[in-house]
Amino acid sequence: MTERSHITLILDRTGSMQDIREDVVGGFNAFLAQQQAAPYPATFTLVQFDSQDPYEVLHSVDPIGSVQPLTLERYVPRASTPLYDAMGRGILDLEAQLAAIPESERPTKVIFVVVTDGQENASQEFDRARVTALIEAKKAIGWDFVFLSADLGAFQDAQSLGVDAVSSLLFSKSKAGNDRAWTAASMRISHCRMGVAEKVVFDDDDRKAAE
Repeated sequence: MTERSHITLILDRTGSMQDIREDVVGGFNAFLAQQQAAPYPATFTLVQFDSQDPYEVLHSVDPIGSVQPLTLERYVPRASTPLYDAMGRGILDLEAQLAAIPESERPTKVIFVVVTDGQENASQEFDRARVTALIEAKKAIGWDFVFLSADLGAFQDAQSLGVDAVSSLLFSKSKAGNDRAWTAASMRISHCRMGVAEKVVFDDDDRKAAE
């Protein structure tokens, strides 16, 4: 059986990301290039969010090789943080999209990644309890949830939502911390896609490098 993966990436585009805007674009593009070079096929979804547009879809279950790099013109931080809305809609949209794919062609691995530097403060559709229930239901069928954050509060909040601590990475709001977080995530996700690891697990070296 051919190993197929799907990666969804929910990217914080809120105002507090402005001071690391260029670093985020560079880190994402390096991550994308590394995933495109991996040997197994994958599809990719990219959503960026803020309170002006809580769910802007840039790519939706596209073959990963067709995904274009992010640009500074496309990634313009603004407004506040409807994190629960972005995560909840991302999970439900992906659920529906995967259900529409013939079972023999569905990805064997689903990796759902959130990158943020702040805590939830603007959601209107989803609350903590609903997102937690969605995450737990999808973890039960094998989805892997990964959380990268430059904010300790958001990092702790992710674990209260059901994202495993071993799959969460706190990074410093600097170019070095940002770059190392993207690099660590890419390496761990590649290991999952290749069957080297069952799930994304960050180790102490990853944490020290990112912090």
